[in-house]
Amino acid sequence: MGRLDGKVVFITGAARGQGRSHAVRMAEEGASIIAVDICEQIPTVFYPLATKADLDETVAQVEAVDGRIVAQVADVRNRDALQAAYDAGIEEFGHVDTVLPNAGIMPVINEGARQQAWFDGIDTLLTGVWQTIEVALPGMIERGRGGSILITSSAAGLSSIGLNALPGQAAYSAAKHGVVGLMRLYASQLATHLIRVNTVHPTGVNTPMVVNEAYGAFVQEFPEIAGSPHFQNPMPVPLVEPIDISNAMVYLASDEARYVTGVTFPVDAGYLNR
Repeated sequence: MGRLDGKVVFITGAARGQGRSHAVRMAEEGASIIAVDICEQIPTVFYPLATKADLDETVAQVEAVDGRIVAQVADVRNRDALQAAYDAGIEEFGHVDTVLPNAGIMPVINEGARQQAWFDGIDTLLTGVWQTIEVALPGMIERGRGGSILITSSAAGLSSIGLNALPGQAAYSAAKHGVVGLMRLYASQLATHLIRVNTVHPTGVNTPMVVNEAYGAFVQEFPEIAGSPHFQNPMPVPLVEPIDISNAMVYLASDEARYVTGVTFPVDAGYLNR
């Protein structure tokens, strides 16, 4: 018997990285998955974003653990496309128990299109989170069975982490703090509906967002950033793995956490406790 048997989870940014890990791990625990990803490049992002082939691989991995999944290409910045993807999942599964706004970009070292990097960061990391919640929320409330909303924030959402002062970095930091405000608002407003709302705050995670050629070159050019104690985890691990975040998500989505709401949940190898 799985910890999420009978539950349906709506996950954005599910084509690879943390999103794929969450989808597979939750399917292992019995959840059905509605998966969404943009599968398209955003010009201000310095590393390659996920592709349709990546999303297809998520489907294959979920099905390999006997999970059920509906996967759609949609941009969280586009409310109509996001609604259509959600509706396709509802048509298959009938309801949603957990919303996991995970889609994210890190446009923090792009020297070009600086102003646009701010808008792309805020639109994806903050507005996209709000839109994901708002698409799913009416059905969750109407169903009357409670549920959970698990927002992917960052250690940068609870501290002043910054690689530089470029607009993309400012947007990343502002958005990751901003979703904490959204979480506290929704946690307060939705408690009477037994809908729990929390944020999860990883340190650096071993995904293509940070493990890529462009970011590696940046670290080589500015070793004082990568080597600074300010950017190191107190526990002797440079990066945590996606599964470490997924395990926290499974707990928070499960009935084991039925009274856990309004919390900022770090999975950060001690980063925020230095």
